[in-house]
Amino acid sequence: MKYSQFAVIGLGRFGSSLAKELIAQGYEVMGIDKNEEIADDMSDELTFTAAADTTDEEVLKELGIRNSDCVIIAIGNDIQASIMTAILLKDFGVKKVVAKALSELHGRVLEKIGVDRVIYPERDMAIRLAHQLVQPNILDFIELSNKYTIAELSAPQKISGKTLGKLDTRAKYGCSVVALHKQEEILIAPSANDVVDKDDIMVLIGTKQQIERFEDAVTD
Repeated sequence: MKYSQFAVIGLGRFGSSLAKELIAQGYEVMGIDKNEEIADDMSDELTFTAAADTTDEEVLKELGIRNSDCVIIAIGNDIQASIMTAILLKDFGVKKVVAKALSELHGRVLEKIGVDRVIYPERDMAIRLAHQLVQPNILDFIELSNKYTIAELSAPQKISGKTLGKLDTRAKYGCSVVALHKQEEILIAPSANDVVDKDDIMVLIGTKQQIERFEDAVTD
């Protein structure tokens, strides 16, 4: 589903950064924060801002929150406010509710009340950073599930000039190259005849162990 109108509740570091990035991508964003000073500071950067208590049903109705295609709950440290806001948004029938969780328990509660997507920004960033630190050629790392991972790997000199068919990552390591980002273009679903050059970005999908085996094999 394509969204055009977003609302971000909680304009701390995470919420404000997210809201500004959505604006930069051309979307309409309503920003809401309980702190009036914070809401005012963001008023020139977002489509609309409001200082409001989102645990108040009448306040949410007045804001027209149900007209938003997607609402992101980015409330900082108030778990109760996060949960109460999520309940109200689901009751209002908001198309998609995304919520930031402060702990695993908080996340499980959000899932049980019907939040469409629960995110753990600090945990996820820590995981991605850890993989980048121990695997220098890994540029980015995203867990799709408990089993599968997508990783961006900077192609080392050892495989420069080889075709994907020659590398045969699927047969040898179990992971697949789903995209190849070259300097001048991005090849989606590249063919076996496509050549990998040094510093091309290979987008791989597979288990963490499969991707690690491939990286170990091609790293000098």
